[in-house]
Amino acid sequence: MLFDIYKNKKVFITGHTGFKGSWLSLWLSRIGAKIYGYSLKPNTILNHFDILSLNNLFAKSYFADINDYNTLEKSLIESNPDIIFHLAAQPLVRYSYNNPLETFQTNAIGTLNILSCARKLKNLKAIVVITTDKVYENKEWLWGYRENEPLGGYDPYSASKACAEIITNSMRRSFFNVEQFEQTHQVLISSVRAGNVIGGGDWSEDRLIPDIIKGIEKMAIIRNPNAIRPWQHVLEPLCGYLILGEKLLEGKKEFATSFNFGPNNEDDLSVKEVLNLAVLFWNKISYQIQVDLNAPHEANLLMLDISKARKMLDWKPILNSSQAVEWTIKWYKEFYERKNILTYKQLEDYMEKL
Repeated sequence: MLFDIYKNKKVFITGHTGFKGSWLSLWLSRIGAKIYGYSLKPNTILNHFDILSLNNLFAKSYFADINDYNTLEKSLIESNPDIIFHLAAQPLVRYSYNNPLETFQTNAIGTLNILSCARKLKNLKAIVVITTDKVYENKEWLWGYRENEPLGGYDPYSASKACAEIITNSMRRSFFNVEQFEQTHQVLISSVRAGNVIGGGDWSEDRLIPDIIKGIEKMAIIRNPNAIRPWQHVLEPLCGYLILGEKLLEGKKEFATSFNFGPNNEDDLSVKEVLNLAVLFWNKISYQIQVDLNAPHEANLLMLDISKARKMLDWKPILNSSQAVEWTIKWYKEFYERKNILTYKQLEDYMEKL
């Protein structure tokens, strides 16, 4: 079976109640992992974690803040995991402008907390730190950023995630040095940078798809229709994370580095193109373009070079951007019109394509 290495492995997932964390938790449970979660409770009335009753899949869920070091340390020691997937974050750009301290504390110091606690774990073999495509110093290039491009970050969210990358690299070099693997330690650490992730079960504020889904009841306002992003279905990067985790669990130290996960560059779409596809797949969706000249800064053009993941991990996108939008809109349409939840079916359909 694909990802057989995870069977009966103890997997600790931070941010397990979030959008990506909930999909990852379900997938890991599906392939036989013993999963432990650490996260705040879901912060939206509708959320993927609760509507699927995912808490029942966990050996134990810890509902606490990643900034609560003592609770985090106790939870990790009690769980004694083989691998950690660190997804817990303050994930929103616009929110970060109003809450910069919380954003840096959670995204940067929260990552440091995880990596510091990891030094005390006896059976740990691997850590995958999830950051974002926005860690790069954005130059509005017409080509994708590679993993060795300079880190940056205009807004507090992007900068905090770039800090998380620097912290990860520092902790890896200082305490989990690849050159000393299996001599002074047994842990391999990677960071992963994924493009704009879409999929069913996301009701976060200030995200394109959730905004237009809410717009079925109240017209959605679109402020940046020409922005180009590396849109991909949530299962695409999660597949990459699982492949990478597999390599780390196998002790392959050349994979203790950073990886981009995104669509093929010719598949990057503008916000307007995504909206047109969404309306095509569900004609109840409506929106109004209203450019806000005073809106906080966001990049207009952002693409990723995924050559490294293709070559080293043999990973590639399974769905093109149009299919990613179709799967996503279909999920919401089924949920709102028929009370069907397509998560399990879409996961099975995706796994069959691998």
